[in-house]
Amino acid sequence: MSADKFRFPTLTAVVIANMVGTGVFTSLGFQLLDIRSGFALLALWGIGGITALCGAMTYGELGAALPRSGGEYNLLRRIYHPAAGFVSGWVSSTVGFSGPVALAAMTFAAYASSIFPDGVGANMQKLMASVLLILLTLVHATNHKNSSGTQVIFTILKVVVILSFIVGTVLVVGTPQAVNFFPAPGDGTIILSSEYAVALIYVSFAYTGWNAATYLSSELENPQRTLPWILITGTAVVTLLYLGLNFSFLYAAPMDAMVGQVEVGAIAAQAAFGETAGRLTGLVLAMLLISTVSAMTMAGPRVIQVIGEDYPAIGVLGKKNSNGIPATAIWIQSSVALLFILSSTFESILVFSGFTLALNSFVTIAGIFVLRYRQPDLERPYRTFLYPFTPLLYLVLTGWILGFTLVSRPLEALFSLGFIGSGLVFYWLAANRLSES
Repeated sequence: MSADKFRFPTLTAVVIANMVGTGVFTSLGFQLLDIRSGFALLALWGIGGITALCGAMTYGELGAALPRSGGEYNLLRRIYHPAAGFVSGWVSSTVGFSGPVALAAMTFAAYASSIFPDGVGANMQKLMASVLLILLTLVHATNHKNSSGTQVIFTILKVVVILSFIVGTVLVVGTPQAVNFFPAPGDGTIILSSEYAVALIYVSFAYTGWNAATYLSSELENPQRTLPWILITGTAVVTLLYLGLNFSFLYAAPMDAMVGQVEVGAIAAQAAFGETAGRLTGLVLAMLLISTVSAMTMAGPRVIQVIGEDYPAIGVLGKKNSNGIPATAIWIQSSVALLFILSSTFESILVFSGFTLALNSFVTIAGIFVLRYRQPDLERPYRTFLYPFTPLLYLVLTGWILGFTLVSRPLEALFSLGFIGSGLVFYWLAANRLSES
């Protein structure tokens, strides 16, 4: 095994850790504002999991056929045009990863502060989030061994703790909440409502990250064979964890106690295990978010790296250290995330980042039809299961979410579209510098 390559367990851990983070530990409180059906709430996470699996299977084909680090940047530039790839990379490197990194670090701080009876102030939470980000940046900017070891250890810890939380809740709670997890009259109306579409926006963000392994393809051993199974395995595991976690939250805690709250996991823990044990559990859940920040600090900078490699005018972005790690790119992404932590609100980052990432994936999934038409003879070590149904289902569900976000949250959505447009300006500048050199 090569010491300068990542293996199947590491990148599967990256996928799982990228997904299990801010969304699942915060979304339920917002969903409960309008939805009080246990079945409809769990169905949200089932629909999100199916959508993510369809996306993972489609990315499996694209990533195996076009193996290179960079995620959507690599795929879109080769499927459509270099401009499309550059804009995607611009968005991913400046907002698409930095925003979620900031959210995960902020959620870590919110959960960690639950150990104190009176909590801690906003400034202290920002300090805690910033320190976590800086420490993980130092680790991942060194070498593959440190980076891999940190990621696998924290991801295994995350899965074990979540499973223990789910099982422990069911065993300890003597009188579960009066929640019906089976279909009931009126659930169909709820699922077709506009409120349900809003809830799916949060679920979509929670599942963001199923494509994380494509950002490190060039650093993966035998990517054409293993990449599709990394994406599918990681996404399937997370879907089951999400269903189990939300079941345990609803099983243990009164809905009224969680409505509009960010730390739903800590609230459920206190309801299940008592105030003292619940506060400690909240701290443990905070520790789980370390692997989320870690995974995105690993994956995202590879986009910045490959942009620097492809455009000499900004070649400094692709610079690696003596161990082959894109340390410059890692520090750039972390600096942007740090700016988000210190200057932005939680909800605005969530909606803005969620819309931007979903749009990025939407255009990439559509690319499978373009690639099959333009390059029918291209070697495809893996072909999308149930094609064309799987990519079409992803496009329909994600398109519905994007459309509703544009209507219900026009400020964040239009700002996102404007930011994407600014990427075209930077592409023109970089491409012109390249043609003049």
